[in-house]
Amino acid sequence: MASQLKPDKKLPYIQRASLKLDTLKFFMQVAWESDALDNKKYIELSEHLEDVGNQIGGWLKDTLKKLNPA
Repeated sequence: MASQLKPDKKLPYIQRASLKLDTLKFFMQVAWESDALDNKKYIELSEHLEDVGNQIGGWLKDTLKKLNPA
């Protein structure tokens, strides 16, 4: 949804995506610690989530820069 909105409208959507990603990473760690995920699967999923986190973080940084130009 956020990709179709103006910067001032997309910020809450990007922040919500970041929060949901953090929640997912937390529960994935809980699953790993309780042995519901083996090490190999945990590492594989963590790498993908790190990539997604970097993308969301970049998008958030770019959006904030557009809202508050230096």
